[in-house]
Amino acid sequence: MRGIVMALLCLMLSVMARGNSPAISEELIKSEGSPAQLSSFGFFAGNANRPSVQLIPYELKTPLFSDYAEKQRFLYVPKGQKISVDPAGRLQFPVGTALIKSFGYPDATGALQILETRLLLNRANGWTALPYVWRADGGDADLKLGGSRIAVTPKHGGGKSTTISYAVPNKNQCKQCHANNEKLMPIGPVVQNMRFLNAKDLSIIPASMQNLVATGPDWQSVNSASLDVRARTYLKVNCGSCHSPKGSASNSGLFLDDPTQSGPHYGIGKRPVAAGRGSGGFEFVIDPGHPDQSILLHRMKSLEADVAMPELGRATVHKEATDMISQWIAEMPSAASN
Repeated sequence: MRGIVMALLCLMLSVMARGNSPAISEELIKSEGSPAQLSSFGFFAGNANRPSVQLIPYELKTPLFSDYAEKQRFLYVPKGQKISVDPAGRLQFPVGTALIKSFGYPDATGALQILETRLLLNRANGWTALPYVWRADGGDADLKLGGSRIAVTPKHGGGKSTTISYAVPNKNQCKQCHANNEKLMPIGPVVQNMRFLNAKDLSIIPASMQNLVATGPDWQSVNSASLDVRARTYLKVNCGSCHSPKGSASNSGLFLDDPTQSGPHYGIGKRPVAAGRGSGGFEFVIDPGHPDQSILLHRMKSLEADVAMPELGRATVHKEATDMISQWIAEMPSAASN
């Protein structure tokens, strides 16, 4: 009897050591279903701060700005499957992969309060996006295909706080940012921009590419690269997915996905394709030497509908970034000095 009790105790301790992680449902990831509750997938053990031990946590050196929200990123790769990496460093995932990104803000105690979790699921017919909003008690998250609005008061810019209407995107808005050649695709997983939180997880990357992990610049670190490189890195991450030849803003002729470019296609001395309210009355997307006359910076600083850029996922101005972009443009030789 004692042996049975000890065996049960060991089993209980083993389960506790694994964080009571439920089994992740690969079948559900691959299916065409859209479960009403996030818990159906088994990614979390009860709440957002208890991820399954089957998930691989990672960070981005230069992340997408989302109203100063803190993010938790995970990926799940089906058992026995491999990830490949293309020459540019973009990860290529097998069917059954899940990319999981949670957004939140610190509460009064400093603990991270998760508001929403977005999924990108790689299925036989391509990637699909599903947004989930966590309940007030944190016990589960509900599918919100139509998006949602949540009042939050993030601290930023030296401790300042302003209440905003935080936007959870609807499914179509997910497609707008993640569109590449009219197909939904992941944006963030590029080895040069990734940090794996557990050294053992490097093994998911082909050995020949492991030396490239986290080698990209950090836009906030003045010691990581020059101002020019840091500014272009920020624009690539925050603007380049849409402003690319295959992105949703390809008709603008402004391509910020390749930081090695210069001249009109990169916005330098470029007049907008369609002048309107968004131009602020200025002539060039980037007016070298004149940040306050540059449409790019004008739109980054705006919160007005049909003016603000990016169009989605922003109800605040990213002050640290606009300060950097302003300095970058100011230090460009002006046309008059050439």
